[in-house]
Amino acid sequence: MDANKHFLIKNMVCSHCAEVLKQKLEDNDFRVQNIDLGELELAEDLSPKDYQRLLSVVRNNGFDIINDEGSKTVERIKHLIIKLVRSEQPLEGNLSDYLSDNIHKDYQQLSRLFSGVEGKSIERYFILQKIERAKELIVYGEQTLSEIAYALDYSSQQHFSRQFKKETGLAPSHFKEIKENRRTAIDQL
Repeated sequence: MDANKHFLIKNMVCSHCAEVLKQKLEDNDFRVQNIDLGELELAEDLSPKDYQRLLSVVRNNGFDIINDEGSKTVERIKHLIIKLVRSEQPLEGNLSDYLSDNIHKDYQQLSRLFSGVEGKSIERYFILQKIERAKELIVYGEQTLSEIAYALDYSSQQHFSRQFKKETGLAPSHFKEIKENRRTAIDQL
């Protein structure tokens, strides 16, 4: 990979982030070869002046370019977890093997690095991502709580409910009710 045209981007957490950043870069005359969750590849190498311009566009849109190897690894871990939580495929094996296999580093090393940079464990970050995804799915209202628990790879609905309540202070069913009660029907507007 060419360091002058391939960059890792911090704070890019969804495909919409990639679309927005791509548009902003193109509006500033950068030719984007490829953009994906946390990664950017430009069509041509940048001069130092163009790099500063790129950095400005990226930062002005709430992102940042990652330069040190430790931060790059942490961002890779985050992006792998986000993709995993949002995929339709259940995790085969365990999280530590999944991350080690994809990053090609010992899990203990990854765990120490992640905790040192983020101030929380990889497992905690994984749980928080799953709970945020659960909230999103509950709000959509297209799946039962049992289906959401299964989609997020919980061993049971009870395990999902306990973890959801521990993290949010609310049972998933109560969260669902509150969400519905906060909305106003169109005919009542």
